[in-house]
Amino acid sequence: MAALIPRKTKHRKCMKGRSKGNETRGTEISFGSFGLKSLEAKWITARQIEASRRAIIRYLRKGGKLWIRIFPSKPVTKKGAEVGMGGGKGSVDHYVFALKPGRILFELGGVKEEIAKQALRQAADKLPIKTKFVKRS
Repeated sequence: MAALIPRKTKHRKCMKGRSKGNETRGTEISFGSFGLKSLEAKWITARQIEASRRAIIRYLRKGGKLWIRIFPSKPVTKKGAEVGMGGGKGSVDHYVFALKPGRILFELGGVKEEIAKQALRQAADKLPIKTKFVKRS
């Protein structure tokens, strides 16, 4: 699968911004029965999301369905090596999702709880944040 990048963006580059407070959207399980919820704020890169997705798919083999509830749409720029100060902002290097505490990252359905728990634990190991396993209420 190709890297998660937006097809089209309104602005090519964007400012860093600051993450404050808890998430208000995407905090409930909507599609599956089990989910992985974030407990910290952090930028999650497209590569980290892809690594987590692969870990889940590999563990589930054929059974179950996976929903990815986040998409990296924030561009991160980088200047080349040995480039001095000044000269403007660098070109877009990769894309991230600005994560806040309380957001559901992944959802699983059609599998037993033990299997879902283990699959999501393996996905959590690929991410740079603390997460928790949640069930649909």
